[in-house]
Amino acid sequence: MTVADADIALAHRLADAAGAAIRPHFRALAAVETKADASPVTVADRAAEAAMRDILGRDRPTDGIIGEEFGEDRPDAPRVWVLDPIDGTRSFVAGRPIFGTLIALLADGVPVLGIIDQCIGRDRWVGATAQPTTLNGVVAMTRRQSSLTTAHLATSSPHYFNAAGLAAFDRVRAAAGDTLYGGDCYNYGLLASGHLDLVVEAGLKIYDWAALVPVVVGAGGAMTDWAGERLRRGSDGRVVAAADPALLAAALATLAR
Repeated sequence: MTVADADIALAHRLADAAGAAIRPHFRALAAVETKADASPVTVADRAAEAAMRDILGRDRPTDGIIGEEFGEDRPDAPRVWVLDPIDGTRSFVAGRPIFGTLIALLADGVPVLGIIDQCIGRDRWVGATAQPTTLNGVVAMTRRQSSLTTAHLATSSPHYFNAAGLAAFDRVRAAAGDTLYGGDCYNYGLLASGHLDLVVEAGLKIYDWAALVPVVVGAGGAMTDWAGERLRRGSDGRVVAAADPALLAAALATLAR
């Protein structure tokens, strides 16, 4: 599917609106709530998603929406916007500017457009099918890194893996050049810009990963589930993003041992 310029422009508007809702609360939170899944949520998360939904309701009333904070509207529509207003809420609460707003467009369940927006540092990666990924309007490219032994690996936290997943991740960690913990969606932007080489995660929801796929792929990288299958709606939340297809193959083989 070719992504229309109007959809990319709309995604930028969504990111602008989310950022405007988030910035007044950064390092100025009055309270933090805990959701049923034990994850934190703040007034900024809800305000940012509400702002994006307002725009979509006016401009794309027949498109579907899947959002972390307010659930699903028309989820079976051919086109669905997937919103994570603050990916990395724990970092946001701690005042660390490495969280991000994630905006994706699915066409028939497959991500075709994605934005990673860090509204404090003003970093915005944009990826779209058949187009090069950009960071703040400049083309971004992954590092040509095919060797696992010299790869810079990242994951948000080892606590997000179950026992079997952690054992598999540890095999990759032991083989990799070095490992960075923390970072959430920001790691995928850094991978797209050539600063990290590999990200391995598990337990992600669709709003955690959908926007990342076009960004990584458009920068020359590759991103699949742990079985090497294309990520689409219904994927199990185990993802691998790599700077190079050969590095992805090496990571997948190590995970599967």
